[in-house]
Amino acid sequence: MIIGITGTIGSGKDTLMELLKNEYGFKHFSVRQYLTEKLTEQGLEINRTNMTNLANSLREENHPAYIIEQLFLQAKKEGGNAVIESIRTPGEVDFLKEATDFHLFAVDADPNLRYERVQDRKSATDRVDFNTFMAEEQREMSNSEPHMQNIAACVRVADYKFKNNASIDMFYKKLRKTLEQKLEMKSTSQV
Repeated sequence: MIIGITGTIGSGKDTLMELLKNEYGFKHFSVRQYLTEKLTEQGLEINRTNMTNLANSLREENHPAYIIEQLFLQAKKEGGNAVIESIRTPGEVDFLKEATDFHLFAVDADPNLRYERVQDRKSATDRVDFNTFMAEEQREMSNSEPHMQNIAACVRVADYKFKNNASIDMFYKKLRKTLEQKLEMKSTSQV
């Protein structure tokens, strides 16, 4: 099984990934890590603009699901359940739905809360003011070009949608309930 994660900046995608990895044994494959390695190889600064530009360029030069396909091939080679984050284009969703037992999880939260979270995590891509944060997200939310980010379209087709406005414990409780139902249904169908 592969679970893909999509959602808004700072909504809790990493928190969901950590739960899948630490409590359910999923192997983790990260678009951010993939792009960071490519930017480092090219000697470019690690920031959201460079990551977005590189991702869009790779998808345009190859196909709309190119990055996710690379991560999927790594996951397939390693075997077992995997989590891939962050799904950003409808082409990536379509590719994974056709390729495997795939489920898309979407996460969102209040924008002010999300901004607080990204400031707390202090990653290189998050050192921006609130207006820049919202502008960067808006740029990623919707696009008619198939190789460019369209998070809103991915969220619309997600199998499971979560609001993460409360405590981490409440978020984990919602996630565990869904995951346990999903994993139980999978094991029942294999009998």
